[in-house]
Amino acid sequence: MQAAQALAGVEALQVPFVNGHFVRNAVDLGALPEGVEIVPLAEALASGHDWLARLSPVKWASENPVYQLNTSFMADGVMIRIAGTVDTPIHLRFVTAAASAVATATRILVLVEEGASVTLLETHESTDGANHQPNDVVEIIAGDRTNVQHVRVNAEGDKALALSTLALKVGGEALFNSINVVAGSATSRHQVFAVLAGENTNLRVNGATMLKGSQHGDSTLVVEHAAPYCESRELFKTVIDNEATGVFQGKIIVPHHAQKTDGRMMSAALLLEEGGSMNNKPELEIFADDVQCAHGATCGQLDEDLLFYLMARGLPKKEAESLLVQAFLGEAVEFVENEGAREALIGTVEGWLKARA
Repeated sequence: MQAAQALAGVEALQVPFVNGHFVRNAVDLGALPEGVEIVPLAEALASGHDWLARLSPVKWASENPVYQLNTSFMADGVMIRIAGTVDTPIHLRFVTAAASAVATATRILVLVEEGASVTLLETHESTDGANHQPNDVVEIIAGDRTNVQHVRVNAEGDKALALSTLALKVGGEALFNSINVVAGSATSRHQVFAVLAGENTNLRVNGATMLKGSQHGDSTLVVEHAAPYCESRELFKTVIDNEATGVFQGKIIVPHHAQKTDGRMMSAALLLEEGGSMNNKPELEIFADDVQCAHGATCGQLDEDLLFYLMARGLPKKEAESLLVQAFLGEAVEFVENEGAREALIGTVEGWLKARA
């Protein structure tokens, strides 16, 4: 199996999937880090494992056609249980290496028990020129007082049509941070369905998307504040070059009983050339009266004054543009706690900018 490209320098327990199937012999299930238990989904389906009852924890995901398509065709995946503090990140690595066109559907269930903490890395890779359609679903049920850090990278090849879903159900007094970085695939849609099911929970969902040529990148988000006294922050940054198209559609839902909710959602896009487009649709659906909620969307070009300032100090135009783009995307990336993962994400941004030059 080839070496990982995305997040390659981060020391982690690798859980690989090739062409939609868990590589069973690549993971010693009897020698996992303390507090980690992994059950292959194919074996669980055959034996009727108890954890199967915890699949599909978020109704908003279950009603989604992309998710339903995964449910209809899922053939493999894993179920992971986290108990206690797990210091070693777990790297879910999805690789498509088929010689001909292929469609895959994997399902991952992660159960984070009360008081546990873990860093989950998720990467999606394939070679350029290969037509394929992955449809991957990661479901995470995080109990009370948990701490989950989730980093996802789309490094798919230039012909991929990549579909992915992250479904979250988070308990009370928990901290959950997630970021999705898109630097690959011809067409991609990453959707997040999150339910804050316990009080005093803090959720952050960020995105950093880099599109060029005729790429199409879609980020879809639904966050339900199903309990009071919760805070959520959603920040999505999109950089569009050439004639690429970006999409952001996000919604925060606050039921009548979720008083003292604090939810803020922002989508910002940077168009580097004429011909690109960005479509924003942020929404708030609020039925409670004691809340602080806001949403916003911006779309613009590089600041000419800042560009002139950098060029006046001897930087070539492309280099000056790259520095400004890095600063723009950096706001979405900087919160990542794992230093290796954060540096790898910065490297992904820098690699995309070098390829543009």
